Amino acid sequence: MLKFKFEKCANIEGLYTVQPDIRSDERGYNLRTYNERDFKEAGLDMDFVDELQSMSKQGAIRGLHFQKTYQQGKLVRVIRGEIFDVAVDIREGSKTFGKWFGVVLSAEKKNMIYVPEGFAHGFLVLSDTAEVSYKLSDHYHPEDEGGLMWNDKALGIDWPISGDTKIITSEKDGNWPPFSKEVALKPKRK
Repeated sequence: MLKFKFEKCANIEGLYTVQPDIRSDERGYNLRTYNERDFKEAGLDMDFVDELQSMSKQGAIRGLHFQKTYQQGKLVRVIRGEIFDVAVDIREGSKTFGKWFGVVLSAEKKNMIYVPEGFAHGFLVLSDTAEVSYKLSDHYHPEDEGGLMWNDKALGIDWPISGDTKIITSEKDGNWPPFSKEVALKPKRK
């Protein structure tokens, strides 16, 4: 049976890195990317309702995005390439409000991150290109979208950007406001 290794992020409650069990032989490999029972046993009880895939070039930053009312939990993995994935805690009343966590996700490692509701999320592409897949716990509502300035000094995210990296953002992602207490998300009502 293919199982997962769930590791709680020590500094921020609710974030998990996930390593699937990979079975390899001369044909290639096999792995499970999600199993409801295994995730529930680890304390991750969510239903995924949507899945997206993006392709981005080296230096592209997508994010930091969140939904204000229709908050989304995200299970993020890289299909091709490598990214630096970031989650920022913006949960109202959280002990780690305004703290961030970053992890390198890659197609080679096949690792994932689960970002729960109440977090802003984004990533930087480290490889020439990267394809990223995300399972979402709620549908996208364009009128409900919010975001944070990716390079806000108040957040202090240590993006692994070398001197010759050309950063690419969309106009929208380049114009998000800086972090402040006003971005705190109230717990979602079920």
